[in-house]
Amino acid sequence: MDELLYLIAIALSLGGLGLAAFLWALKSGQFDDLDGAAHRVLFDDDLPPPARAGHEPAKPAEAARGQ
Repeated sequence: MDELLYLIAIALSLGGLGLAAFLWALKSGQFDDLDGAAHRVLFDDDLPPPARAGHEPAKPAEAARGQ
């Protein structure tokens, strides 16, 4: 019977710890911008790959079309 009391105390303390972590995340603004990361993944902000030795660097699309 003593083991059950220990398990209940451990479960309640872990639940309280999880609640405290959630409230801390809520207070620190972790959930303020839920759509920002979803929209950022759609934008192509990647840098061109570095030039390899012995190869000519890639030209931008505008320069290749003559504009």
